[in-house]
Amino acid sequence: MAEITWDDFEKIQMLAGTVVKVEAFPEARKPAWKVWADFGPEIGELKSSAQITVHYRPEDLIGKQIVGVVNFPAKRIGPMLSQFLLTGFHDADGNIVLATPERPVPNGSKIC
Repeated sequence: MAEITWDDFEKIQMLAGTVVKVEAFPEARKPAWKVWADFGPEIGELKSSAQITVHYRPEDLIGKQIVGVVNFPAKRIGPMLSQFLLTGFHDADGNIVLATPERPVPNGSKIC
């Protein structure tokens, strides 16, 4: 694995956000939710597609703090323009478990 510098890490805008809305995404090739998250007053609300349907129902996600990468270019996923990357880890079966702050932090807080 290639090493990166601190300057490289500083370029990645991984921020805390709170999920405010979740909808089904039937047009996605793999089961996914459309997820909207509030990343605070500087960034605001962004949307993403997330293949997290195995472990999470929409009602489980509303109000949940997540970690998102907000400075990737927007990416078209079917009819939707994904504006951030929702981060997580693969479990033993390959399903995604979300990366979340251990305790509440202000929306827009940068990972450090």
